[in-house]
Amino acid sequence: MGFSEELEYLRQQTPLTERVAQSVRARGLRGTRVAFSVHLDIKTVPVLEAVQDAGAQILVVTCNPATVRDEVCDYLRDRGAGVRAWAGMSDRDWEDSFRWALEQRPHYLCEMGAELATRAAREPSLAGAVRAAMEATGTGIQRLRDLSLPFAVLDWNALSLKEGLHNRHLVGLATWTTFLEVARVTLYGKRVLVVGYGPVGQGVAEYARLLGAVPIVAEVAPDRQLLARHGGCEVRSLEEALPTAHVVVTATGRERVLREEHFRLLRDGAFLLNVGHSNRELDTDALRRHPTRRLRAHVEQVRLPGRRVYLLAGGAMFNLAAGQGDPYDAFDLTSALLLAGLDHLFQHGHRYPPGLHPMPREVELQVASLAVRLDNASR
Repeated sequence: MGFSEELEYLRQQTPLTERVAQSVRARGLRGTRVAFSVHLDIKTVPVLEAVQDAGAQILVVTCNPATVRDEVCDYLRDRGAGVRAWAGMSDRDWEDSFRWALEQRPHYLCEMGAELATRAAREPSLAGAVRAAMEATGTGIQRLRDLSLPFAVLDWNALSLKEGLHNRHLVGLATWTTFLEVARVTLYGKRVLVVGYGPVGQGVAEYARLLGAVPIVAEVAPDRQLLARHGGCEVRSLEEALPTAHVVVTATGRERVLREEHFRLLRDGAFLLNVGHSNRELDTDALRRHPTRRLRAHVEQVRLPGRRVYLLAGGAMFNLAAGQGDPYDAFDLTSALLLAGLDHLFQHGHRYPPGLHPMPREVELQVASLAVRLDNASR
């Protein structure tokens, strides 16, 4: 199946996104520049198309080099978008892409990870024309909290449907369907350690249990420890849990959560994977100081003293770097919410004072109402 056929099939499975896109296309954005720092897989295309079809000039970089699909970049370039991303780009190229995007003087930012907003905050000359921004990840919000922002940033990630459905259920589902395909082993009877019990970690643990695993959670926040216990998970410290875990999943959005001193505790044959936003949650530099060997696509064997472990997708965001992420129909709600958030940003973003602000609940209620009507009509 070619890219155009796959894109046509995607559109058929995402009617809610198409309905919201119609409102965005009618907005009239000629003369407006919008910079996107997002995952560049095919599911993002309808969002970018709608903004471009409204007349805006779109500037596209990636929030994660490991999730870039070159066919998506080529398609967007052919439509006239400015794109600075490609599969396998270096860290230097990635860094240069953010400066390039900001130097085009965008009026709005739409991000997953706050790479553009943090740079604009630290170098005000780059913030120039920015009227407002939108952030779609918990990792990005963490980065922005301690900064003096020169413009408003709307927190889209905290919408209940995004956090409760996408972050929890969809990432958890996609993580394990990808694991079954990539590792070619089941979770039955395995002890799965989830590091971090935010919404993503909750979904990863829950779906692991449904597939026959024994979920263990390592979490420093006492409220989340209680949630994990009520969710049927064992709660242990990293040092207690690592020697017993068959599969270790990081889901914190923070860097170097697992380091050399933790790798020494792993049992023989353990699998290591990350589903948090940062590709550096696992200290892969430390791991690769040991002998490594690629055994199959997205599976590296690492020889630690006295044992071997398996690093999946090089420590990058596993469900997207090694798999296709969310199923199309499930992502329909996520992309519709993203477009609705952008529509609000274009209409009202300039009215917010500088700083972090919650995305208004009315945005998701409108999308939820439309989703219910479409669902009822299809029954």
